[in-house]
Amino acid sequence: MWRRQPVEWRLRRRALRLGERTLVMGVVNITPDSFSDGGLYLQAEAAIEHGIRLLDEGADLLDLGAESTRPGSRAGDSSAGVSAAVSAEEEQARLLPVIEGLLRARPEAILSVDTYKASTARAALAAGVEIVNDVSGFSWDTGMAQVCAEAGCGVVLMHTRGKPDQWRAQPQLPSDAVLATVRAGLEASLQIALAAGVAPEAIVLDPGYGFGKRFGENYALLARQDELLALGRPLLAGVSRKSFLARTLADSLPAADGQVSAEARETASVAALVTAILHGASIVRVHSVRSAVEAAAIADAVFAAG
Repeated sequence: MWRRQPVEWRLRRRALRLGERTLVMGVVNITPDSFSDGGLYLQAEAAIEHGIRLLDEGADLLDLGAESTRPGSRAGDSSAGVSAAVSAEEEQARLLPVIEGLLRARPEAILSVDTYKASTARAALAAGVEIVNDVSGFSWDTGMAQVCAEAGCGVVLMHTRGKPDQWRAQPQLPSDAVLATVRAGLEASLQIALAAGVAPEAIVLDPGYGFGKRFGENYALLARQDELLALGRPLLAGVSRKSFLARTLADSLPAADGQVSAEARETASVAALVTAILHGASIVRVHSVRSAVEAAAIADAVFAAG
């Protein structure tokens, strides 16, 4: 079994030590339609208050997103000449006041921007974020890698199989092909980043749970996630409230009647989070920070003892 190793993650203005303690990344969705909490934090004031609350609960960093990439959305379509669900202008209008407000309130906060658009990444970096989290792994906007290289920022490269409006129709992968598919995609993203001049020390990899993976494929990936450490970079896992957890609960709990809301997936999210840490994740991306901090502390103690 592969084990995570202590390493520095180089950001724009500082470095974070990864591997000794799991870092918790709190999610701030500045959207009307995200699967988990769409609309709750669309207004800048509400998003800023939510971000501060997550920091107070123990989040090590915050990931701010202003376009939903839920299944069925048109995220990423702009690269094919079709208008994206959220334009770069609208995305930035949602994001920038929140970035500025959070950094006014908490100047030392470490902020990440969840975007696949190079122009939005550039604007967010200028406003003070230190990390670009690209769900497409630099594949939907050809300018993204160069923006990140020039900024010298931290980068999260996620694996995505297809685009959100294609996911429901994709053929299921054999369970023994899931890891190889994800590894090949992450290797391709790594090569794009390195060729553009992004420093290896700036890169973290994300297997992309739920992003183009059918129900059982996520479990096959989680069971062997540690093997992705062979790519030489730390791992971030985002399993919080994902639909594959809801399906397991719906199948296991008769009282669920086939439906499990996003909020009702928290216990399952904690179980998946601990599994991800014990399988090599150095960072976990979560909606509920307090429970994640507590669970990560226990997982880290097991990890250290092992």
